[in-house]
Amino acid sequence: MTLRRLPWAWAAFMIAGAAAIRAIACLRFMVVSILSKGRCGRMVLLAAAAMLSAGASQVKITPPPGTPMAGYYYERGATGVHDDLWAKALVIESVGRRFALVACDLIQISREAADEAKRLIERQSGLKPEEVMISATHAHTGPVIAGSRSRYALGGKAEEYAAQLPGRIAESVRLAAATMKPVRMFTATGDEPSLVFNRRYHMADGTVGWNPGKKNPKIVRPAGPADSSVPVVYVETEGGAPLATYVNYALHLDTVGGTEISADYPYTLSSLLGGAKGGGMMTLFTMGCSGNINHIDVSDAKPQKGHQEAARIGTVLAGEVIKTWARMRQIVPGPVRARIETAPLPLAAHRPEDVEWAKAVAAKFGKQNAAPFLEMVKALRVLDVEAQAGKPLEAQVQVIALGQEIAWVGLPGEIFVELGMAIKKASPFPQTIPVSLANDNLGYIPDRKAYGEGNYEVVSARCAEGG
Repeated sequence: MTLRRLPWAWAAFMIAGAAAIRAIACLRFMVVSILSKGRCGRMVLLAAAAMLSAGASQVKITPPPGTPMAGYYYERGATGVHDDLWAKALVIESVGRRFALVACDLIQISREAADEAKRLIERQSGLKPEEVMISATHAHTGPVIAGSRSRYALGGKAEEYAAQLPGRIAESVRLAAATMKPVRMFTATGDEPSLVFNRRYHMADGTVGWNPGKKNPKIVRPAGPADSSVPVVYVETEGGAPLATYVNYALHLDTVGGTEISADYPYTLSSLLGGAKGGGMMTLFTMGCSGNINHIDVSDAKPQKGHQEAARIGTVLAGEVIKTWARMRQIVPGPVRARIETAPLPLAAHRPEDVEWAKAVAAKFGKQNAAPFLEMVKALRVLDVEAQAGKPLEAQVQVIALGQEIAWVGLPGEIFVELGMAIKKASPFPQTIPVSLANDNLGYIPDRKAYGEGNYEVVSARCAEGG
Protein backbone atom coordinates (compact mmCIF):
# COMPACT_ATOMS: atom_id res chain seq x y z
CA MET A 1 0.00 0.00 0.00
CA THR A 2 1.40 3.40 -0.99
CA LEU A 3 0.44 6.94 -0.08
CA ARG A 4 -1.22 7.36 -3.49
CA ARG A 5 -3.70 4.64 -2.54
CA LEU A 6 -4.89 6.42 0.59
CA PRO A 7 -7.47 8.99 -0.64
CA TRP A 8 -9.19 8.87 2.77
CA ALA A 9 -6.37 11.00 4.17
CA TRP A 10 -7.02 13.78 1.69
CA ALA A 11 -10.77 13.71 2.25
CA ALA A 12 -10.24 14.20 5.95
CA PHE A 13 -7.64 16.91 5.23
CA MET A 14 -10.32 19.04 3.62
CA ILE A 15 -12.62 19.04 6.66
CA ALA A 16 -10.37 18.64 9.68
CA GLY A 17 -8.23 21.06 11.70
CA ALA A 18 -4.44 20.99 11.96
CA ALA A 19 -4.30 18.59 14.92
CA ALA A 20 -6.71 16.18 13.25
CA ILE A 21 -4.75 16.37 10.01
CA ARG A 22 -1.56 15.46 11.84
CA ALA A 23 -3.35 12.56 13.53
CA ILE A 24 -4.49 11.28 10.15
CA ALA A 25 -0.95 11.63 8.80
CA CYS A 26 0.32 9.56 11.72
CA LEU A 27 -2.30 6.90 11.03
CA ARG A 28 -1.27 6.88 7.39
CA PHE A 29 2.36 6.36 8.42
CA MET A 30 1.32 3.42 10.61
CA VAL A 31 -0.55 1.74 7.78
CA VAL A 32 2.27 2.21 5.30
CA SER A 33 4.77 0.83 7.83
CA ILE A 34 2.64 -2.17 8.66
CA LEU A 35 1.51 -3.04 5.15
CA SER A 36 4.56 -1.98 3.14
CA LYS A 37 5.89 -4.43 0.61
CA GLY A 38 8.19 -7.03 2.08
CA ARG A 39 6.81 -6.73 5.60
CA CYS A 40 3.36 -8.20 5.22
CA GLY A 41 4.48 -11.81 5.23
CA ARG A 42 6.83 -11.30 8.16
CA MET A 43 4.09 -9.56 10.13
CA VAL A 44 1.62 -12.39 9.55
CA LEU A 45 4.19 -14.94 10.74
CA LEU A 46 4.99 -12.86 13.81
CA ALA A 47 1.31 -12.45 14.64
CA ALA A 48 0.65 -16.16 14.28
CA ALA A 49 3.41 -17.00 16.74
CA ALA A 50 2.91 -14.04 19.06
CA MET A 51 1.24 -13.89 22.41
CA LEU A 52 -0.33 -10.87 23.98
CA SER A 53 0.47 -10.03 27.57
CA ALA A 54 -0.88 -7.27 29.76
CA GLY A 55 -0.95 -5.88 33.26
CA ALA A 56 -3.31 -3.41 34.91
CA SER A 57 -3.02 -1.30 38.02
CA GLN A 58 -4.39 1.86 39.59
CA VAL A 59 -2.95 4.38 42.05
CA LYS A 60 -5.06 6.76 44.12
CA ILE A 61 -4.65 10.44 43.20
CA THR A 62 -7.35 11.95 45.44
CA PRO A 63 -6.21 15.43 46.56
CA PRO A 64 -6.30 16.68 50.17
CA PRO A 65 -9.22 18.77 51.54
CA GLY A 66 -9.05 22.42 50.62
CA THR A 67 -7.39 21.79 47.27
CA PRO A 68 -8.53 24.31 44.62
CA MET A 69 -11.03 22.61 42.32
CA ALA A 70 -10.99 22.88 38.55
CA GLY A 71 -13.68 23.29 35.96
CA TYR A 72 -15.17 26.75 36.24
CA TYR A 73 -14.15 30.41 36.02
CA TYR A 74 -14.19 30.99 39.78
CA GLU A 75 -12.32 29.51 42.71
CA ARG A 76 -13.73 26.82 44.99
CA GLY A 77 -11.99 24.51 47.42
CA ALA A 78 -12.66 20.82 48.00
CA THR A 79 -14.74 20.29 51.15
CA GLY A 80 -14.95 16.50 51.01
CA VAL A 81 -14.66 13.35 48.92
CA HIS A 82 -17.64 11.64 47.32
CA ASP A 83 -15.45 9.05 45.56
CA ASP A 84 -11.71 8.70 45.03
CA LEU A 85 -9.75 9.72 41.96
CA TRP A 86 -7.35 7.29 40.28
CA ALA A 87 -4.53 7.05 37.77
CA LYS A 88 -5.29 3.80 35.93
CA ALA A 89 -2.71 2.09 33.73
CA LEU A 90 -3.03 -0.73 31.23
CA VAL A 91 0.31 -2.01 29.88
CA ILE A 92 0.14 -4.23 26.79
CA GLU A 93 2.91 -6.20 25.07
CA SER A 94 2.75 -7.68 21.58
CA VAL A 95 5.57 -9.04 19.42
CA GLY A 96 8.15 -7.97 21.98
CA ARG A 97 7.11 -4.32 22.33
CA ARG A 98 5.13 -2.72 25.15
CA PHE A 99 2.94 0.35 25.40
CA ALA A 100 0.92 1.92 28.20
CA LEU A 101 -2.50 3.56 28.24
CA VAL A 102 -3.03 5.72 31.32
CA ALA A 103 -6.29 7.45 32.27
CA CYS A 104 -6.42 9.96 35.14
CA ASP A 105 -9.56 11.21 36.88
CA LEU A 106 -8.54 14.83 36.32
CA ILE A 107 -9.78 17.81 34.34
CA GLN A 108 -6.57 17.83 32.32
CA ILE A 109 -2.99 16.69 32.27
CA SER A 110 -0.52 19.52 31.77
CA ARG A 111 2.37 19.11 29.33
CA GLU A 112 4.80 19.56 32.22
CA ALA A 113 3.19 16.83 34.34
CA ALA A 114 2.90 14.43 31.38
CA ASP A 115 6.52 14.94 30.34
CA GLU A 116 7.79 14.42 33.90
CA ALA A 117 5.64 11.29 34.31
CA LYS A 118 7.01 9.91 31.03
CA ARG A 119 10.58 10.57 32.15
CA LEU A 120 9.92 8.58 35.32
CA ILE A 121 8.15 5.81 33.39
CA GLU A 122 11.07 5.44 30.98
CA ARG A 123 13.48 5.22 33.91
CA GLN A 124 11.37 2.77 35.94
CA SER A 125 9.62 0.69 33.28
CA GLY A 126 11.66 1.14 30.11
CA LEU A 127 8.84 2.58 28.01
CA LYS A 128 9.69 5.41 25.62
CA PRO A 129 7.56 8.60 25.62
CA GLU A 130 5.81 7.66 22.38
CA GLU A 131 4.83 4.32 23.93
CA VAL A 132 2.93 5.98 26.78
CA MET A 133 -0.39 7.80 26.33
CA ILE A 134 -1.46 9.74 29.44
CA SER A 135 -4.93 11.24 29.27
CA ALA A 136 -7.37 12.99 31.57
CA THR A 137 -11.06 12.15 31.81
CA HIS A 138 -11.96 15.86 32.17
CA ALA A 139 -13.70 15.54 35.55
CA HIS A 140 -14.83 18.99 36.74
CA THR A 141 -14.84 17.84 40.37
CA GLY A 142 -11.13 17.24 40.76
CA PRO A 143 -8.08 19.35 41.53
CA VAL A 144 -6.61 22.19 39.55
CA ILE A 145 -3.61 20.87 37.63
CA ALA A 146 -0.96 23.57 37.57
CA GLY A 147 0.97 24.13 34.37
CA SER A 148 2.46 26.93 32.35
CA ARG A 149 -1.05 28.09 31.37
CA SER A 150 -2.61 27.78 34.84
CA ARG A 151 -4.33 30.80 36.42
CA TYR A 152 -4.31 29.36 39.91
CA ALA A 153 -1.72 29.97 42.62
CA LEU A 154 -1.33 26.73 44.53
CA GLY A 155 0.12 26.52 48.00
CA GLY A 156 0.69 24.17 50.92
CA LYS A 157 -0.72 20.67 50.48
CA ALA A 158 -2.08 21.50 47.03
CA GLU A 159 1.42 22.37 45.80
CA GLU A 160 2.73 19.16 47.32
CA TYR A 161 -0.02 17.18 45.58
CA ALA A 162 0.83 18.73 42.20
CA ALA A 163 4.50 17.88 42.67
CA GLN A 164 3.68 14.26 43.53
CA LEU A 165 1.25 13.66 40.66
CA PRO A 166 3.80 12.62 37.96
CA GLY A 167 5.28 10.09 40.37
CA ARG A 168 1.88 8.58 41.10
CA ILE A 169 1.13 8.28 37.39
CA ALA A 170 4.48 6.59 36.84
CA GLU A 171 3.79 4.26 39.77
CA SER A 172 0.54 3.07 38.15
CA VAL A 173 2.52 2.06 35.06
CA ARG A 174 5.30 0.43 37.10
CA LEU A 175 2.80 -1.69 39.03
CA ALA A 176 0.94 -2.68 35.86
CA ALA A 177 4.20 -3.66 34.14
CA ALA A 178 5.13 -5.77 37.16
CA THR A 179 1.98 -7.89 36.82
CA MET A 180 2.20 -8.80 33.12
CA LYS A 181 0.59 -12.10 32.18
CA PRO A 182 -0.57 -13.80 28.95
CA VAL A 183 -3.94 -12.43 27.87
CA ARG A 184 -6.55 -12.37 25.16
CA MET A 185 -7.92 -9.04 23.93
CA PHE A 186 -11.27 -8.33 22.34
CA THR A 187 -12.89 -5.23 20.87
CA ALA A 188 -16.22 -3.99 19.56
CA THR A 189 -18.11 -0.72 19.35
CA GLY A 190 -21.38 -0.08 21.12
CA ASP A 191 -23.85 2.74 20.50
CA GLU A 192 -25.53 4.91 23.14
CA PRO A 193 -27.25 7.95 21.61
CA SER A 194 -29.47 8.84 24.59
CA LEU A 195 -26.71 10.55 26.60
CA VAL A 196 -24.90 12.79 24.11
CA PHE A 197 -26.08 16.16 22.76
CA ASN A 198 -24.35 18.83 20.74
CA ARG A 199 -24.46 21.88 23.04
CA ARG A 200 -24.32 24.40 20.18
CA TYR A 201 -27.66 25.32 18.57
CA HIS A 202 -28.88 27.36 15.66
CA MET A 203 -31.18 29.99 17.15
CA ALA A 204 -34.18 31.81 15.71
CA ASP A 205 -32.23 35.08 15.38
CA GLY A 206 -29.66 33.44 13.09
CA THR A 207 -26.91 33.10 15.70
CA VAL A 208 -25.40 29.93 17.14
CA GLY A 209 -26.09 29.60 20.85
CA TRP A 210 -24.15 27.68 23.49
CA ASN A 211 -26.08 25.84 26.21
CA PRO A 212 -29.13 28.00 25.45
CA GLY A 213 -31.27 26.52 28.22
CA LYS A 214 -33.92 23.83 28.51
CA LYS A 215 -37.17 24.31 26.62
CA ASN A 216 -35.85 27.50 25.03
CA PRO A 217 -38.40 28.38 22.33
CA LYS A 218 -35.73 30.16 20.27
CA ILE A 219 -33.82 26.92 19.60
CA VAL A 220 -34.12 25.84 15.96
CA ARG A 221 -31.84 22.80 15.72
CA PRO A 222 -28.42 21.50 16.85
CA ALA A 223 -25.48 23.18 15.10
CA GLY A 224 -23.60 19.90 14.74
CA PRO A 225 -23.67 16.14 15.31
CA ALA A 226 -22.98 13.98 18.35
CA ASP A 227 -20.89 10.81 18.33
CA SER A 228 -22.83 8.06 20.10
CA SER A 229 -20.28 5.28 19.49
CA VAL A 230 -18.79 3.44 22.48
CA PRO A 231 -15.47 1.79 21.57
CA VAL A 232 -14.68 -0.97 24.07
CA VAL A 233 -11.56 -3.10 24.56
CA TYR A 234 -11.78 -6.07 26.91
CA VAL A 235 -8.74 -7.89 28.31
CA GLU A 236 -8.84 -11.28 30.04
CA THR A 237 -6.23 -13.78 31.17
CA GLU A 238 -5.68 -17.02 29.28
CA GLY A 239 -7.76 -18.70 31.96
CA GLY A 240 -10.68 -16.37 31.26
CA ALA A 241 -10.33 -14.13 34.32
CA PRO A 242 -11.25 -10.47 33.66
CA LEU A 243 -8.31 -8.08 33.80
CA ALA A 244 -9.44 -4.76 32.34
CA THR A 245 -12.05 -3.01 30.23
CA TYR A 246 -11.17 0.12 28.27
CA VAL A 247 -14.13 2.39 27.46
CA ASN A 248 -14.11 5.54 25.33
CA TYR A 249 -17.08 7.89 24.97
CA ALA A 250 -17.42 11.41 23.55
CA LEU A 251 -19.24 13.06 26.46
CA HIS A 252 -18.09 15.94 28.66
CA LEU A 253 -17.61 15.11 32.35
CA ASP A 254 -19.51 17.99 33.92
CA THR A 255 -22.57 16.47 35.54
CA VAL A 256 -21.87 16.85 39.28
CA GLY A 257 -20.72 20.35 40.28
CA GLY A 258 -20.34 21.34 43.91
CA THR A 259 -17.29 21.02 46.13
CA GLU A 260 -16.99 17.26 46.67
CA ILE A 261 -14.17 15.44 44.91
CA SER A 262 -15.59 12.94 42.40
CA ALA A 263 -14.62 11.11 39.21
CA ASP A 264 -18.12 11.95 37.85
CA TYR A 265 -19.98 9.31 35.81
CA PRO A 266 -16.93 7.02 35.27
CA TYR A 267 -17.17 6.24 39.00
CA THR A 268 -20.54 4.50 38.54
CA LEU A 269 -19.43 3.04 35.20
CA SER A 270 -16.38 1.43 36.82
CA SER A 271 -18.31 0.19 39.85
CA LEU A 272 -21.02 -1.48 37.77
CA LEU A 273 -18.67 -3.06 35.24
CA GLY A 274 -16.44 -4.35 38.02
CA GLY A 275 -19.47 -5.81 39.74
CA ALA A 276 -20.68 -7.43 36.52
CA LYS A 277 -17.36 -9.14 35.80
CA GLY A 278 -15.95 -9.48 39.30
CA GLY A 279 -12.43 -10.64 39.98
CA GLY A 280 -11.07 -7.15 40.56
CA MET A 281 -11.37 -6.04 36.94
CA MET A 282 -10.21 -2.47 36.32
CA THR A 283 -12.18 -0.11 34.08
CA LEU A 284 -10.22 2.54 32.21
CA PHE A 285 -12.32 5.41 30.84
CA THR A 286 -11.09 7.94 28.31
CA MET A 287 -12.98 10.86 26.82
CA GLY A 288 -13.50 10.97 23.09
CA CYS A 289 -13.76 14.15 21.04
CA SER A 290 -16.48 16.02 22.91
CA GLY A 291 -15.43 19.67 22.95
CA ASN A 292 -18.93 20.69 21.86
CA ILE A 293 -20.86 17.80 23.43
CA ASN A 294 -22.58 17.45 26.80
CA HIS A 295 -25.38 15.49 28.49
CA ILE A 296 -28.02 18.23 28.53
CA ASP A 297 -31.26 17.34 26.73
CA VAL A 298 -32.80 20.74 26.04
CA SER A 299 -36.12 19.13 25.08
CA ASP A 300 -36.62 17.90 28.66
CA ALA A 301 -37.28 20.39 31.47
CA LYS A 302 -36.04 18.25 34.36
CA PRO A 303 -32.72 19.18 36.04
CA GLN A 304 -29.60 17.27 34.99
CA LYS A 305 -27.00 18.08 37.64
CA GLY A 306 -25.55 16.31 40.66
CA HIS A 307 -24.37 12.88 41.76
CA GLN A 308 -27.72 11.32 40.86
CA GLU A 309 -27.33 12.46 37.25
CA ALA A 310 -23.75 11.17 37.12
CA ALA A 311 -24.97 7.82 38.43
CA ARG A 312 -27.72 7.71 35.79
CA ILE A 313 -25.24 8.35 32.98
CA GLY A 314 -22.77 5.82 34.35
CA THR A 315 -25.53 3.22 34.65
CA VAL A 316 -26.84 3.68 31.10
CA LEU A 317 -23.32 3.62 29.68
CA ALA A 318 -22.43 0.50 31.69
CA GLY A 319 -25.48 -1.23 30.26
CA GLU A 320 -24.30 -0.52 26.73
CA VAL A 321 -20.78 -1.77 27.51
CA ILE A 322 -22.19 -5.00 28.94
CA LYS A 323 -24.22 -5.52 25.76
CA THR A 324 -21.11 -4.80 23.70
CA TRP A 325 -19.12 -7.45 25.58
CA ALA A 326 -21.45 -10.07 24.10
CA ARG A 327 -20.42 -9.39 20.49
CA MET A 328 -16.71 -8.76 20.64
CA ARG A 329 -14.14 -10.03 18.18
CA GLN A 330 -10.72 -11.19 19.30
CA ILE A 331 -7.74 -8.97 18.51
CA VAL A 332 -4.98 -10.77 16.61
CA PRO A 333 -1.51 -10.02 18.03
CA GLY A 334 0.69 -7.93 15.79
CA PRO A 335 3.56 -5.46 15.86
CA VAL A 336 3.16 -2.35 17.99
CA ARG A 337 3.71 1.00 16.27
CA ALA A 338 3.99 4.20 18.32
CA ARG A 339 4.63 7.70 17.06
CA ILE A 340 4.40 11.30 18.28
CA GLU A 341 4.41 14.25 15.90
CA THR A 342 4.10 17.94 16.68
CA ALA A 343 1.61 20.06 14.75
CA PRO A 344 2.06 23.85 15.04
CA LEU A 345 -1.30 25.52 15.62
CA PRO A 346 -1.60 29.21 14.67
CA LEU A 347 -2.49 31.59 17.50
CA ALA A 348 -5.85 33.30 17.80
CA ALA A 349 -5.58 36.98 16.91
CA HIS A 350 -6.19 39.96 19.19
CA ARG A 351 -5.56 43.71 19.06
CA PRO A 352 -2.69 45.25 21.06
CA GLU A 353 -5.17 47.29 23.10
CA ASP A 354 -6.94 44.09 24.15
CA VAL A 355 -4.06 43.16 26.45
CA GLU A 356 -4.58 45.93 29.04
CA TRP A 357 -8.33 45.32 28.94
CA ALA A 358 -7.75 41.61 29.50
CA LYS A 359 -5.46 42.27 32.46
CA ALA A 360 -8.16 44.37 34.12
CA VAL A 361 -10.81 41.70 33.59
CA ALA A 362 -8.52 38.85 34.68
CA ALA A 363 -7.74 40.70 37.92
CA LYS A 364 -11.26 39.77 38.97
CA PHE A 365 -10.64 36.07 38.27
CA GLY A 366 -11.63 33.79 41.12
CA LYS A 367 -14.83 35.55 42.12
CA GLN A 368 -18.09 34.09 40.86
CA ASN A 369 -19.95 36.47 38.52
CA ALA A 370 -17.15 39.05 38.87
CA ALA A 371 -17.32 39.78 35.13
CA PRO A 372 -19.62 38.78 32.26
CA PHE A 373 -18.85 35.17 31.40
CA LEU A 374 -17.66 35.60 27.81
CA GLU A 375 -15.58 38.63 28.81
CA MET A 376 -13.70 36.49 31.32
CA VAL A 377 -13.29 33.74 28.74
CA LYS A 378 -11.93 36.16 26.13
CA ALA A 379 -9.63 37.92 28.62
CA LEU A 380 -7.94 34.70 29.68
CA ARG A 381 -7.52 33.67 26.05
CA VAL A 382 -5.94 37.03 25.15
CA LEU A 383 -3.44 36.79 28.01
CA ASP A 384 -2.53 33.19 27.22
CA VAL A 385 -2.00 33.99 23.54
CA GLU A 386 0.04 37.10 24.43
CA ALA A 387 2.27 34.95 26.65
CA GLN A 388 3.14 32.82 23.60
CA ALA A 389 5.07 35.84 22.22
CA GLY A 390 4.06 34.95 18.68
CA LYS A 391 5.17 31.32 18.85
CA PRO A 392 2.52 28.86 17.61
CA LEU A 393 1.05 26.34 19.99
CA GLU A 394 2.75 22.95 19.86
CA ALA A 395 0.14 20.23 19.51
CA GLN A 396 1.58 16.81 20.26
CA VAL A 397 -0.38 14.21 18.32
CA GLN A 398 0.22 10.59 19.29
CA VAL A 399 -0.79 7.34 17.63
CA ILE A 400 -0.32 3.87 19.08
CA ALA A 401 -1.34 0.98 16.82
CA LEU A 402 -1.59 -2.72 17.65
CA GLY A 403 -1.28 -4.85 14.53
CA GLN A 404 -3.73 -4.01 11.77
CA GLU A 405 -6.83 -3.92 13.94
CA ILE A 406 -6.75 -1.10 16.46
CA ALA A 407 -5.21 2.35 16.92
CA TRP A 408 -5.43 4.93 19.69
CA VAL A 409 -5.07 8.60 18.68
CA GLY A 410 -4.03 11.01 21.44
CA LEU A 411 -5.04 14.65 20.95
CA PRO A 412 -3.97 17.45 23.33
CA GLY A 413 -7.13 19.42 24.01
CA GLU A 414 -10.91 19.57 23.95
CA ILE A 415 -11.47 18.51 20.38
CA PHE A 416 -14.74 19.16 18.55
CA VAL A 417 -16.74 16.04 17.79
CA GLU A 418 -16.58 16.65 14.03
CA LEU A 419 -12.79 16.26 14.08
CA GLY A 420 -12.96 13.01 16.03
CA MET A 421 -15.50 11.62 13.60
CA ALA A 422 -13.30 12.67 10.66
CA ILE A 423 -10.33 10.81 12.15
CA LYS A 424 -12.41 7.66 12.63
CA LYS A 425 -13.80 7.86 9.11
CA ALA A 426 -10.37 8.43 7.57
CA SER A 427 -8.60 5.70 9.50
CA PRO A 428 -8.02 2.32 7.85
CA PHE A 429 -7.96 0.58 11.23
CA PRO A 430 -11.21 -1.28 12.00
CA GLN A 431 -11.13 0.16 15.52
CA THR A 432 -9.80 3.72 15.91
CA ILE A 433 -10.13 5.43 19.29
CA PRO A 434 -9.53 9.20 19.46
CA VAL A 435 -8.58 10.27 23.00
CA SER A 436 -8.96 13.90 24.04
CA LEU A 437 -6.78 15.65 26.62
CA ALA A 438 -3.86 13.31 25.96
CA ASN A 439 -0.39 14.40 27.11
CA ASP A 440 -1.38 18.10 27.29
CA ASN A 441 -4.31 20.51 27.14
CA LEU A 442 -4.27 23.31 24.58
CA GLY A 443 -7.92 24.15 25.27
CA TYR A 444 -10.70 24.01 22.72
CA ILE A 445 -9.88 22.97 19.16
CA PRO A 446 -13.02 23.66 17.07
CA ASP A 447 -13.62 22.64 13.50
CA ARG A 448 -13.51 25.25 10.74
CA LYS A 449 -17.26 25.74 10.54
CA ALA A 450 -17.50 26.72 14.20
CA TYR A 451 -15.07 29.63 13.83
CA GLY A 452 -17.57 31.46 11.66
CA GLU A 453 -20.36 30.78 14.15
CA GLY A 454 -18.60 32.02 17.29
CA ASN A 455 -19.68 31.63 20.92
CA TYR A 456 -17.99 30.07 23.94
CA GLU A 457 -15.62 27.42 22.58
CA VAL A 458 -14.44 29.70 19.75
CA VAL A 459 -14.02 32.69 22.08
CA SER A 460 -11.98 30.44 24.39
CA ALA A 461 -9.85 28.78 21.68
CA ARG A 462 -6.16 29.71 21.84
CA CYS A 463 -5.63 28.43 18.31
CA ALA A 464 -6.87 30.17 15.18
CA GLU A 465 -8.78 28.55 12.36
CA GLY A 466 -6.61 26.11 10.41
CA GLY A 467 -5.36 26.95 6.94
